Amino acid sequence: MDYVSALVPPVVMAAFFIGLIRVIVKTQGGANKAKEDAAVDAALARAEGARGPSAGTDA
Repeated sequence: MDYVSALVPPVVMAAFFIGLIRVIVKTQGGANKAKEDAAVDAALARAEGARGPSAGTDA
């Protein structure tokens, strides 16, 4: 019975991992893709604006 207790955790982890991958693949794209892309672009723009000018670009 030791082999059963040794195999259960990897099997459970594999099942959860497969489920996670399926959820990630299913949620890519779809109706909210443009809205999600716009949110990411806005966050990147805010981060670039908050960083300010680089020290090495001016003479």
